[in-house]
Amino acid sequence: MSSDPAHHEELSRPDTGERVGASRKDSRHREVMSRMPGSWRTFSLFLFLLLFWWLLSGMPAPFLLAAGVGSALLVVWFARRLNIDDHEGHPVHLAWHALFFYWPWLLKEIAVSAWQVCRIVLDPKLPISPTLVRFKPSQITDVGLVIHANSITLTPGTISVEVSREEFLVHALTREGAAGVQAGGAMDRRVSALESWPRMFS
Repeated sequence: MSSDPAHHEELSRPDTGERVGASRKDSRHREVMSRMPGSWRTFSLFLFLLLFWWLLSGMPAPFLLAAGVGSALLVVWFARRLNIDDHEGHPVHLAWHALFFYWPWLLKEIAVSAWQVCRIVLDPKLPISPTLVRFKPSQITDVGLVIHANSITLTPGTISVEVSREEFLVHALTREGAAGVQAGGAMDRRVSALESWPRMFS
């Protein structure tokens, strides 16, 4: 891997004012999410688990369906007891926006990046320029940060190495790939739009 400083993008640490502003926005987001009825979130978790069970079983036999209902209820009960069925553990509030807007775009990016990586691998000259890039993500919630980091890793040619609210460290196969994941890029903007979608109705 090249150690050329030109291959690294360094961003300054956010000042105290920026951190306070982000903290207030995050608190506001948590307040909005807390308004979603717990019964609806719990019911949606049960339906998701039951559907997942049915897809894995592949047979609508009464015994299997009954076992699926029992298993889903048991998992939901444990989730409620452990208090992990909240807006972070089960972000159902993002489902529609993610399904119709973010996931289709991400799948397209994965396909395009996979094709580009294949071309690089098949090229006898192997035109790679391994690069580490640092940038400050614009997301203000844990869910947004996780979605952003996982999206980077799912896209061929880039991997999230370190993730925090203050800074992302990303390894890219090429300089062009590194430029595409930095703050203000398409992925950063789309993830921020995804996490802010519920706040539009607050």
